[in-house]
Amino acid sequence: MALPQDTPEILERFHSHLDLVDLVARQLSRELGRAVELDDLRSLGQQGLLEAARRFDEGRGVSFRRFANYRVRGSMLDGIRKSAPLPRRAHARIRALEAALLVSEAAAEDAAPGALPVTPDPQASEKKLSEHLADMATAMAMGLLATPALGNDGELAALDMAESPEDAVAHAELRELVLRALDDLPEDERTLVRRHYLEGERFDHVAASLGLSKSWGSRLHTRAIARLTKRLRSLVR
Repeated sequence: MALPQDTPEILERFHSHLDLVDLVARQLSRELGRAVELDDLRSLGQQGLLEAARRFDEGRGVSFRRFANYRVRGSMLDGIRKSAPLPRRAHARIRALEAALLVSEAAAEDAAPGALPVTPDPQASEKKLSEHLADMATAMAMGLLATPALGNDGELAALDMAESPEDAVAHAELRELVLRALDDLPEDERTLVRRHYLEGERFDHVAASLGLSKSWGSRLHTRAIARLTKRLRSLVR
């Protein structure tokens, strides 16, 4: 897995945090159930950990373990989604977890030392945490709403696409609410959300088409999700 050009520092980061791979793998295994194999998650996570060790920049003010956690989890989710057809519920769960991960990763970058002023006000901190959790819930709902990816033959990459009547109604109602809320978003945010969630395009492809790196794309995504959270709340009152 390691390459000859990998420095001793990179290798030390990788080997000293292998426990993180097992920890995240077990967490995702519980969340996704029997749709995935634990060993597959570990293998994908090790790839993500090595990539994190290569890309880590101490100057960003985030610990390596925190930085690697997002890369390891993202590598597992992306790899499992691409590797084989999945049951609809597992596929939807992965998309929901990926959406929440985008929000959390952008929040972690904004919370790095020097990124934003730190407030000692407990009420402000509690409000910020509440807003973050609400945004994560919105992101996960968007992930559950997302259009499933298409396989190479154009068929849906899922094994059990059937929905209960209750699920179908809830899905349709959520989609209608989101479509109404999208109208209030700035154009770039609306485009990102629509193309990624409602049209099923890969997030990095949409970000690139908008002239954004994945990092800046995730920040735009987080702003869009925050606006959607507020707008959806107003629509359901």
